[in-house]
Amino acid sequence: MAYLLQRLDSSHNAQLVATGILSGIAVAGTIFTIQAIRRQDAVQVLKASIPDIDAKHPAQKLTDYGAASPLPSSSKEDERAAALATRARQGDYDEELISEQLTRTSSFLTPSRLAPLRASFVIIVGLGGVGSHCVSALARSGVSHIRLIDFDQVTLSSLNRHSVATLADVGTPKVNTVKRRLEAVVPWVEWECHNEIFREAEAQRLLGPWGSANHPGSSSTHWGAKIQGRKPDYVIDCIDNIDSKVSLLHYCHTHSLPVISSMGAGCKSDPTRVFLGDISSSLEDPLSRAVRRRLRVLGISEGIPVAYSTEKPGPGKASLMPLPDEEFEKGDVGELSVLPNFRARILPVLGTMPAVFGLVLANWVIMELSAYPHEMQGCGGKGREKLYDAVLGQLQGMEERLCKWDAVKKGGDGEDVKGLKMPITKDDVEYLIEEVFRGKSVVSGVPTRLMLLRWSVPPGGFEFETKWEGQNNSKIKLGDLVLMTKEEGAVHEREVLKGRRDAREIYGDEVFEMVQKRFGEEAAYRRFR
Repeated sequence: MAYLLQRLDSSHNAQLVATGILSGIAVAGTIFTIQAIRRQDAVQVLKASIPDIDAKHPAQKLTDYGAASPLPSSSKEDERAAALATRARQGDYDEELISEQLTRTSSFLTPSRLAPLRASFVIIVGLGGVGSHCVSALARSGVSHIRLIDFDQVTLSSLNRHSVATLADVGTPKVNTVKRRLEAVVPWVEWECHNEIFREAEAQRLLGPWGSANHPGSSSTHWGAKIQGRKPDYVIDCIDNIDSKVSLLHYCHTHSLPVISSMGAGCKSDPTRVFLGDISSSLEDPLSRAVRRRLRVLGISEGIPVAYSTEKPGPGKASLMPLPDEEFEKGDVGELSVLPNFRARILPVLGTMPAVFGLVLANWVIMELSAYPHEMQGCGGKGREKLYDAVLGQLQGMEERLCKWDAVKKGGDGEDVKGLKMPITKDDVEYLIEEVFRGKSVVSGVPTRLMLLRWSVPPGGFEFETKWEGQNNSKIKLGDLVLMTKEEGAVHEREVLKGRRDAREIYGDEVFEMVQKRFGEEAAYRRFR
């Protein structure tokens, strides 16, 4: 290196080259510095030209895709309706006209019951077929303070079930469409519109008091000021995504916000099979089962009214349509969803059924808010408390019997097994029977004389913990148990748990794979605990 520097120092040409390089670097640095200063000046000028957000210069939030929310095209009729609604919300609307429009509702409920209904504040999350019919019924019945939450836009395919959208609304946010169309029917109603997806992180803001989450899409003025800061009287869940639905229901339940939820209307066709009951008693509904299981691991097993259908699938009936093979060949089908965890396959929907679900929800909320006599019937529920108690007792007895048998086999007397404690509760038993095994034996499908027992022998045998003096604890877990009839259980105990025979050999591949599938489902839901 010293030799090279000496050569450069002694070479006139090398000195000229080095001088040229250094000069070029200096000039480039100067140019880049000047450009950076100019860019900063241009940015400051641009920022200074942007007016502050106020009534004269409103702004809308970007959509979840980072794009500006499209503004709906308004007809002259829409403009007249919007102008009337603006005046009405400012108090420039004859109360006698409102009373006349609500006269049939008032006659049914009585004026004293209509008053709290008109003063109520209701939030509807999800404005598809179910939500749009629900909010339309509520507004027409007298609810005067409504917050709408939905991230989606009206599409051509949604017109078969949406209550108010038209061809002119395709491509516009559903919250704007619902508000604009219903303003022409009930101009005095106050609206708060949120064109965004419901997320758990935003729950406090989106489900907060009236006026706490206002933005330019809202229209709260004269009457809205009277309930400023008031918590919602009811939250209505019409979401079709499980993650968002569970987050919403969990937040409402833990924060004592009255909530009602719609289960799946897709693939249903019989309106006489639609019931309203507690979520713990909902039957024959895959969405309801998935929501129940997720809520149960969060500590919620009942106390949420839901609309659900008991209609069973069958030959010739609609079902979830599979994606074409070519879509799978292209790669990750999850990318076909609108958002992560949203269904990517097409769910067939008969346009009448979402309307039925939406009206069932609206009817319940109207009865609740007006204190009109009503009760939740459901379809009878399961009513199997005695069964759960009996199954838990049988499981306790079998676990003690197996632990004692194993201890004796290893040379002990098994006396320590008496009073064995199990980390299994009656709620766990109900969860396993109803949610994991669908109330039927995994071996034969028989729904009577049921019991829970271990599927296989643990690696170390039927051992138990003796960590605490005077207390022996079983190592059994929910993922160890299967549901069988008592007769099948006796054979399983003798042949598999004590006889050490292979379960696949006894029951065959079909039963064995079904058990593994059920274990996999339980493990998947266990991560939400």
